[in-house]
Amino acid sequence: MRLTKPTLFTNLPVTCEGRDLPGDLFAQLMREDPSTIKGAETLMLGEMLTLPQNFGNIFLGETFSSYISVHNDSNQVVKDILVKADLQTSSQRLNLSASNTAVAELKPECCIDDVIHHEVKEIGTHILVCAVSYTSQVGEKLYFRKFFKFQVLKPLDVKTKFYNAESDLSSVTDEVFLEAQIQNITTSPMFMEKVSLEPSMMYNVTELNSVTSRDQGESTFGKMSYLQPMDTRQYLYCLKPKTEYAEKAGVIKGVTVIGKLDIVWKTNLGERGRLQTSQLQRMAPGYGDIRLSLEVIPDTVNLEEPFDIVCKITNCSERTMDLVMEMCNMRSIHWCGISGRQLGKLTPGASLLLPLTVFSSEQGLQSISGLRLTDTFLKRTYEYDDIAQVCVVCPFMSNEC
Repeated sequence: MRLTKPTLFTNLPVTCEGRDLPGDLFAQLMREDPSTIKGAETLMLGEMLTLPQNFGNIFLGETFSSYISVHNDSNQVVKDILVKADLQTSSQRLNLSASNTAVAELKPECCIDDVIHHEVKEIGTHILVCAVSYTSQVGEKLYFRKFFKFQVLKPLDVKTKFYNAESDLSSVTDEVFLEAQIQNITTSPMFMEKVSLEPSMMYNVTELNSVTSRDQGESTFGKMSYLQPMDTRQYLYCLKPKTEYAEKAGVIKGVTVIGKLDIVWKTNLGERGRLQTSQLQRMAPGYGDIRLSLEVIPDTVNLEEPFDIVCKITNCSERTMDLVMEMCNMRSIHWCGISGRQLGKLTPGASLLLPLTVFSSEQGLQSISGLRLTDTFLKRTYEYDDIAQVCVVCPFMSNEC
């Protein structure tokens, strides 16, 4: 027999108006019914619990519990009784018996009881195989088996999306945003106890699923974190590479392991379930042989006034480069300084900070563009446009100019 939590007893209240023929008969019967709530007899829920009437549904991540009883229906004493319980899945066979030692004897009308537990980790068909071997009174060894077949269903549908970002214009704070969409595909509501992201060794994680109010963090989903059937909830996480990985150019390349989601929920009367996804992977953005990023840039600058920026050039290749930088004036962006200057050799993984001066001849939001790097070893040129954006305002007019 499967062991599950009981359910609240429900009844169907029957009422009528006092001027109808039954009068107060229905109300009196409901008051005398022991399953109703005193003073609230017309509610469908009662004060009693109902034991499970069938096997019910079992979902991935829940704990399967079963009560096994071997009863001696004969009038003879049997000896050396060994009860074995195995769970057969599509990929493996698991022994769930608490003890593998035989019971010396079993008298008539007596029984051997056992309770088994197993955290379900596979979906699909499961077969509980209960095997009993014993020795009869005349010394004959007997054996029989019983099979109990059930289906394990999927409780949640989990979808993930990755978004790459560069925060603070710094190459060492590359951020990855993970959006996890979790849908309840069961027929009953769930209480989402925990949804967390366990990051891999390369990342630190920050949960973005709460807002700060009066110096206290409140969940964006409210105080009662229920997920109704077929409802979907979105969780957001921000991952940043650890310093020892982010500072080394080229370490985070190709397919990288982000981590795994750990989901814990409860259903009716506190039945707990838990799922862990497989390791989530993403394709790290490619920066080519050379990566150019801005370390320092003002938010707002004045029209036709020079301002300073700091560029960071990183060699992401596996060879040494000899770099020359050219500054090309654009329609609204004009560079100050000498174009075509030698930057020197840059070894693999090394970085170079380069201060530059530029001014804009047009107002509004302008894109910093027009830098060109050339590797003299391979005669290969790299052009960089739309490196960053800056707001250009006129100092002699209002902010609306």
